Amino acid sequence: MTRSHRLHAGLLALVLAVLVWSGIAPRDRLTWAMEVAPVVIGLALLLPTYRTFRLTDLLYVLIAFHAVILMVGGKYTYAEVPPFNWLRDAWDLSRNHYDRVGHFVQGFVPTLLVRELLLRTSPLRPGRWLFTIVAFSCLGFSALYELIEWTAAVLLGSNADAFLATQGDVWDTQKDMALALVGALLGQLLLGRWHDRQLACVKSAAQEFPLSRSVSP
Repeated sequence: MTRSHRLHAGLLALVLAVLVWSGIAPRDRLTWAMEVAPVVIGLALLLPTYRTFRLTDLLYVLIAFHAVILMVGGKYTYAEVPPFNWLRDAWDLSRNHYDRVGHFVQGFVPTLLVRELLLRTSPLRPGRWLFTIVAFSCLGFSALYELIEWTAAVLLGSNADAFLATQGDVWDTQKDMALALVGALLGQLLLGRWHDRQLACVKSAAQEFPLSRSVSP
């Protein structure tokens, strides 16, 4: 088993362990189900395609990190994550800011996923056009998530309050999307070159073993 395989197996074990933990007596079962749904969908997509379209190690680490953020939010609801309640009280903050962290990560992690998919499946190359398309794709994803929250609020009424986690802020939706955009921009600026090096390893491995589509960075 290679280093990458061990890393991937460890990340999968971590995600599954946190998923089970989050499902044990969550604060609100409906909120938990809605928050962890993206994790379950992600696993359903990534596991069957692991051999035929393996992602870079960097991206797998980020996806696992994002999954943990979602599942912790599902366990406690985004407005009641205990360490952030402590920060709120200790620093006399206006709200529990775990929701803000979650929406920042909602841009920071998907930006590398979109970037990798575009670089590996389209004619796009690193540059201004790729940077712009990736940023706006993540902003669109954030807007779609806000529409899902709105739909949940319409269909479930007050039962969706914990899922929305607006905490009384009338500008919560706009702030969430702004944070996702900031995350998307910073993700590319901070990790773009590292990501390019890992993608180069994927390309090199594919050229060395052209008969095998199961490549590891």
